[in-house]
Amino acid sequence: MRGPLDMDSIYLFGLASRHNQWLAVRQATIAGNIANANTPGFKALDTQPFEDVLQATALAMKVTSPTHLAPSQRSVAVTEVGADQGWETSHSGNTISLDQELLKAGEVNRSFALNANVLKAFHRMLLMSVKG
Repeated sequence: MRGPLDMDSIYLFGLASRHNQWLAVRQATIAGNIANANTPGFKALDTQPFEDVLQATALAMKVTSPTHLAPSQRSVAVTEVGADQGWETSHSGNTISLDQELLKAGEVNRSFALNANVLKAFHRMLLMSVKG
C-alpha cells in the first residue's frame, strides 16, 4: 500500500536527477572543448538545451510486463557548435573560445548549486511535514 508521501509521486527528485545528469554531460563536453583548445581544426561541441531533452522525454513509456516493448533509451545529444554560436575561429580552423567555455562552465556550476539548494530546501520541507 502506498502512503501519501509516495516517492513516485514526487517528481522534483526525478527532475533534479535528470538535470544533474544533463549538467554532467555538459560539463564533460566543456572540459573536452577546453582540452582541445589548441588542436588544429577542432570544432567546439555543446549539448542540446535541457528544455529539448525534457520535451523529448516528457511522456516516457513505462513497461509493466516483460512482453511489452521497452522504451528507447535516449541520451543527451552532443552537437557541433554552429558558426553563429561561436565567438571566433583561429587560423588553424579551431572554433574553441576559452572565454566562452569558461562562461559555460560557470553556468553549469551555478545550475548545479541551485539544483542542490532547491533539493535541500524541499527535503527539509518534506521532513518537517512528516514530523508534524
